[in-house]
Amino acid sequence: MDNNYFTEKIAPKNKPAQDNPQPTQDTPAKMIPDDLTEHRANHTGDKKPQTAPAKNIPDDLTERRANHTEDKKPRPQAAKNAPEELTERRQNHAERPPRQERRDSAQKKEKRTVDQNAVAEIIGVRFKDVGKVYYFAPGGVQFEQGDNAIVETARGVECGEIVLTNRTVPESTIVSPLKSIIRKATPADVKQLEERRRQEKEIMQVFGDKIAQHRLDMKPIDVDCTFDGSKILFYFTSDGRVDFRELVKDLASVYRTRIELRQIGVRDEAKMLGGLGICGRPFCCSSFLGEFQPVSIKMAKEQSLSLNPTKISGTCGRLMCCLKYEQNCYEEFLRTTPKVGAYVETADGKGRVCETNLLTGVLKVQLDKNPDAPITVNKADVKLLKDGQVRISRDEAKALKGLEDK
Repeated sequence: MDNNYFTEKIAPKNKPAQDNPQPTQDTPAKMIPDDLTEHRANHTGDKKPQTAPAKNIPDDLTERRANHTEDKKPRPQAAKNAPEELTERRQNHAERPPRQERRDSAQKKEKRTVDQNAVAEIIGVRFKDVGKVYYFAPGGVQFEQGDNAIVETARGVECGEIVLTNRTVPESTIVSPLKSIIRKATPADVKQLEERRRQEKEIMQVFGDKIAQHRLDMKPIDVDCTFDGSKILFYFTSDGRVDFRELVKDLASVYRTRIELRQIGVRDEAKMLGGLGICGRPFCCSSFLGEFQPVSIKMAKEQSLSLNPTKISGTCGRLMCCLKYEQNCYEEFLRTTPKVGAYVETADGKGRVCETNLLTGVLKVQLDKNPDAPITVNKADVKLLKDGQVRISRDEAKALKGLEDK
């Protein structure tokens, strides 16, 4: 049989013809255009036709974007006036205070409305000789100053001394709800309290020995046992962090109770140990100050004190607590007295204040016409043109770094 007959007649029946036949070996170059640019332009005809939704794409992209808004889904009926409402909402939101301020104002308003006329009966209990006073509900029991009461605290059951007898105070001045006392202390409770204080001295000696045994960089300060003996608190100071886990295990094996170690600061150390200040009197913190007051270097600067660290710091190495006592008066004087550097007008002319005495109100002014001979005037005889500021220089701040209690 003729091979040409098989190729031309039979093969097309068994194999469907291709729309774009591949070039044969004899004519591979006849189908490739000579110009590559023309080939790329004509090559677009080989791409697959796009789907039906893409037939209506405008030729101009700008026109398509303008008409593309019609393809978006319609908004709900409630959002038709959204632009105007959104503008109004943004304006109202800008006028609203921050969330924290709104929350604080709401709490204050609630206190004013709820606790305006409400009162609560309290008693004041102190657990240390000079410590913070805690409020408790007396529970219908009348106390005299100096009595002892058994109360429940965060540390456990404690026995404290009554320093404030039964009285009523507004509920807005206390943190509600108050814990009630358990009972009034009996002579047996007082005897047990004295026994705990005696044990603290013995435990303090063991605490120091254990620290030396474990070779820890710690300084033992005080020991406090709870009234029911459920916990023993050890106070110490250290320059840095201390790994005292083995020490806790050793102390727990000796006393068979819950052990807690607390690292305290130098001000708390002075309060617990006591001593005499540079004034010759006992420390204020260990005599009558229940809580530490914040003291800053700016107070010493405003009171015209010498910024020598040895003169304005106490035995603890921090700023003296007594700087706080007269600060309110000095702030009032500063509001009515021109500060150093203020520009004033006197009867002899204009000049700058170079020295002030807040207590007497006497100023020293360097006149513009004769700055080498300052004059002394009273603050009532000058007119303030531009006030000065109390500033701490960089050298002073560097020299006094570490005096403020952080």
